[in-house]
Amino acid sequence: MEELKRQQIIHTAMGVFKEKGYFAASMKDIAEACGMAKGSIYKIFPSKEDLFTAVFEACHQTMFDQARRLDQQCGVASSKEILRRKIEFQLQFMMENYYFTSEFKELPVKDNEHFKIAWRKKKLTLLKMLRDCFYEAYGEPVQAYIWDIVIIYRGLLREYLSFAIQKAIALPMSELALFLVERMDSVIKDMIRQQPAPVIRESTVAFNQLHPMDEITQRQMAGELLILIENKIQSLQVTASMREEWLEVLKLLKEQLELEKPNATLLRVYASYLENNPELSSLIRQLRFMMER
Repeated sequence: MEELKRQQIIHTAMGVFKEKGYFAASMKDIAEACGMAKGSIYKIFPSKEDLFTAVFEACHQTMFDQARRLDQQCGVASSKEILRRKIEFQLQFMMENYYFTSEFKELPVKDNEHFKIAWRKKKLTLLKMLRDCFYEAYGEPVQAYIWDIVIIYRGLLREYLSFAIQKAIALPMSELALFLVERMDSVIKDMIRQQPAPVIRESTVAFNQLHPMDEITQRQMAGELLILIENKIQSLQVTASMREEWLEVLKLLKEQLELEKPNATLLRVYASYLENNPELSSLIRQLRFMMER
C-alpha cells in the first residue's frame, strides 16, 4: 500500500513539476493534486528536493526500461536502421520529458547529495547505453574511439534537441534521427579512416559540473600533459643547450606540481618562461588551465 502511494505521489508530482517548474511547484500543490494531506507526502518525501529526486529517477528508469524493450523489438533490421530507431526514441522521450532530462545547472536541487548520486548513476547508465548503441552499429573498428563518438553525438543531440524543445525545428523526430545518424556516420567513417589519437577515455567521460573531477584524476591528466610538453621539447629543432634549459625548467615545474601546496609564484614563472616559445604556448596555456584549483 505504501509503495502504491509513493508511486502515485511521484506520478502526480511529475505532472506538477512539468506544468509549474521546480521553483513554482510547492508540496502543497502536489498534495492537492494527489488528493492527500501535505503531511502524508512529507512522511514519504521529507523535502521537495527528495521528491524531485524520486521523480528524476523514475523518469530515467522509464527511459532505460523502454530502451531495453526497443532492443528486443528491433528484429532483423540493419544495424544503421536499429541505430536510427534508438536515436529517434531518445529524441522523442527527451523532448517529451525535457524538464527532467536537462542539466539542472540553475536548480538548487543540484546541490542535494541524494540528487547528485541519482544524477551520476543516470549519466553512467546513459553513457553506457550510447556506447552500446554505436558499438553494436559499427563494431570493433570504433573500439578505440567509442567515447569520442559518444561525446560528439551527445553534443549534437543536446543542441538539436534544444531547438526541438523551443519548437524551432519543423521535423518529426524520425527525420531528425535520420539526419543525426547520417552526420555521425560521416564522422565515424572519417575516424576509422584517419585513425586519430582518441581524446576522451572511459575514466574521464562521466565528469562534469555535477560530478567534478577528483584531485587524483586531475593530477593524472596534468601528468599526461607534462609528458606531451616534454616530448614536444625533445622534438624541437633547437640547440642542445636551449633544449636542456627548457627541460630543466619543466623539471622544476613538475616538482612544484607534485607538492601538496605548490608555490603559485614559481609555477607562474616557470610556465611563463616556457610559454614564451610559440611552439609550446598552446600546451602551456592548457597546463595553466589545469593547474587552477
